[in-house]
Amino acid sequence: MGLLTRERETAPCTVTVSHRFEELSAHVRFNNGAVVYPGDTVEVQGPEIMAPYGEVVEEDRTAIITRASRLEQFWTRATGDFEFMELCEFSFSEEVTP
Repeated sequence: MGLLTRERETAPCTVTVSHRFEELSAHVRFNNGAVVYPGDTVEVQGPEIMAPYGEVVEEDRTAIITRASRLEQFWTRATGDFEFMELCEFSFSEEVTP
């Protein structure tokens, strides 16, 4: 892989969508053992998956993984900590605000 070039690969995957009171989530598991690294993007092929309330839906799909170039990998690793810290800027208190 070059400094500025991206590579694409396809991977079979299983998409699990949960729409229950105790869990609202969507997960993708690559069935061929593919791993996603910082800067990579994943696009799951096919129509949107909608799980009715109270159910979990699981479908087999194909995903297209676009690998980040070496420059993008470096940039993502170098700036990722700053973006993570931005997500952590919250607090909880017992005070009720009017």
